[in-house]
Amino acid sequence: MSPHTAGRRRVHRSAVTSLPLALAAVLVAAGTATAAPSRDARVIRTATLGEIPLGAFSNTLLPGSVADDHGVKLGGLGSDIYPAGREGEYWTVTDRGPNGQIKVDGAKRRTFPVPGFDPAIVKVRVCGDTVRVIDAIPLTTSSGKAVTGLPDQAGRDEAPYTYDARTPLSYNPNGLDTEGLVRAGDGSFWLADEYGPSLVHVSPRGQVLTRYVPEGLGLTGTDYPVVEALPSILLHRKVNRGFEGLAQLPGGDLVLALQSPLSLPDADAGNASRTTRLLRFSPRERAVTAEYAYRFDPVNVVDPSEDDTSELKISSVVAVGGDRLLVEERTDKAARLQLVELKRRSSILGGPWDDDTTSPSLEQLDDPAALGVPVLAKRLVVDLNKVEGVQQKIEGIARVDHDTLALINDNDFGMTDGAGAFDAQGRLVDSGIRTTVTYVRLPQGL
Repeated sequence: MSPHTAGRRRVHRSAVTSLPLALAAVLVAAGTATAAPSRDARVIRTATLGEIPLGAFSNTLLPGSVADDHGVKLGGLGSDIYPAGREGEYWTVTDRGPNGQIKVDGAKRRTFPVPGFDPAIVKVRVCGDTVRVIDAIPLTTSSGKAVTGLPDQAGRDEAPYTYDARTPLSYNPNGLDTEGLVRAGDGSFWLADEYGPSLVHVSPRGQVLTRYVPEGLGLTGTDYPVVEALPSILLHRKVNRGFEGLAQLPGGDLVLALQSPLSLPDADAGNASRTTRLLRFSPRERAVTAEYAYRFDPVNVVDPSEDDTSELKISSVVAVGGDRLLVEERTDKAARLQLVELKRRSSILGGPWDDDTTSPSLEQLDDPAALGVPVLAKRLVVDLNKVEGVQQKIEGIARVDHDTLALINDNDFGMTDGAGAFDAQGRLVDSGIRTTVTYVRLPQGL
């Protein structure tokens, strides 16, 4: 999670009275944006999630899991959105939970104000201008314990601290930073995780069946099976920038999107690079079968207000028929959707770019295509920054029909960075940003 900047106006949420249990909460409405001219993409509907105390939500799923939610409300559902079969119903997934950053002695510390929070798969229904939670599934280990959203490995993941950044928390090898989500035909789920990075297969009731991680990760102490089935080159993922997008192709194969370029050969190279990677995974073979080089547009093209290339990210990939995908390129303030086709001859799997001794690395190439690297061709479908009424920080996208998309934003549980995120009593000073589902009609079908 990249928390929203602390400079935004903060407001305290008012309590919702007569709130039923979390799974039957009454939700709050949002207005619909003014439509753009019919020849352009336009917002046709918005709906907003109401205020559900995070402790009540979590303890309904796993009693006693959260002792103090510090005033945080349920949010973070925007990690992904996937059609649930009935009109207006979607599966969503939270990320690892509320977290932020506070500087202590000049160094940033990652805070987890509700360390007992367990990432969950949440089914929602859009009813008019409200979003209602109609089901929720906690993610659990083989023995039924919460996986939690805490970092896995010391020395690889950021060290976790309490909400005030004063007290260290324990790492948890079971922890997942869940992002992408799809549902398989047998009712099970597949999730993308940023920590490993990893691909996680989950039963219909939320039990982790298998976690697929890069070769050589050496993750031990988990209470579920771990299989090193992903290319070892992924060990060079940028901290907090592992897998974020996940799509399911018509034949059942999965496509994973690495959020940012790898740190190859070092962090500076990764931060300056515009080349990231997509992986194709076969659930039948339990293996990666293809890998693709994906090239971002320049950062000031994606977001005219931004000049830092490291702010470029892929947050969502959506299957739109055959081997075609919508790919979301974004910063925290802007997003554009590109259409690509995954062709077998474009795969770079097992070649020199999967060898971390190759110099220069794929990430260091200024123009990979000019040097013979088969970079995926792409076509701009829509610049969401030019569509009035679209929220910032869109992380989940679902295809509703041939010309309509459902977008969901990540509100970061209302958190911001900095010591001012909580008041003197340790209660959240809320950002006021809400979880919103936005329907966008495209001028041409997909």
